[in-house]
Amino acid sequence: MEKKLTRTIGSEKMLFGVCGGVAKYLGLDATLIRILWTIFTILGIGTPILIYIIMVFIMPKEGIA
Repeated sequence: MEKKLTRTIGSEKMLFGVCGGVAKYLGLDATLIRILWTIFTILGIGTPILIYIIMVFIMPKEGIA
């Protein structure tokens, strides 16, 4: 079975499901991804907020893909 990067839906979703989808794809806990994303945003490493917004529009929802 092929792994696909999708946004999560349902109870795993917090805002748009991007962090949950990335966590599921990497096999990690969604909370860890959310914490790391927050730290990167605060430290200003790259442009995490812009990346998040782009991923909202690019990544399909879990049931659609």
